[in-house]
Amino acid sequence: MSQLSVLTTKHKKPAQLRLPCKAIAPTKTAFFQKRTHACHAHTWHFPSTRSKPVRYIITNKQTHQLHHHTQQQQWPAPSRPGTVALREIRRYQKSTELLIRKLPFQRLVREIAQDFKSDLRFQSSAIGALQESVESYLVSLFEDTNLCAIHAKRVTIQSKDIQLARRLRGERN
Repeated sequence: MSQLSVLTTKHKKPAQLRLPCKAIAPTKTAFFQKRTHACHAHTWHFPSTRSKPVRYIITNKQTHQLHHHTQQQQWPAPSRPGTVALREIRRYQKSTELLIRKLPFQRLVREIAQDFKSDLRFQSSAIGALQESVESYLVSLFEDTNLCAIHAKRVTIQSKDIQLARRLRGERN
């Protein structure tokens, strides 16, 4: 025998054992197969080497156990009241992006400008500058409104706080 034939015969894999098609419990591949619902049980269709497909009837208790063991995703614990609000405050104080969407703001500007003159055209930079100034004004107004609410020993802002802040600024008629 040559050396090459000795190597190939030595390292040949043994014949794989063929397991019967029917198993006691479904494998992981069962979750990727077609499932149909019977009255109070699931019918699982498994691929097989036979001409007929192999079907397993699994009761609700077994499916509950299967789903229970395979389900790894857990929902996070609910956060305490105010935690998410404080997180959002920190996030928005760090950020510099615009908070109002561009297209709705642009439509509003065009609608207001149409009352004064029709067929007006806007540069995109002009609408961007308008949006920056509007957001800056609104943020400062809400800061003053919050101070008015705190002065009234409240945490929640109300419309009367906005009116007072505007009156103190000298904006209200």
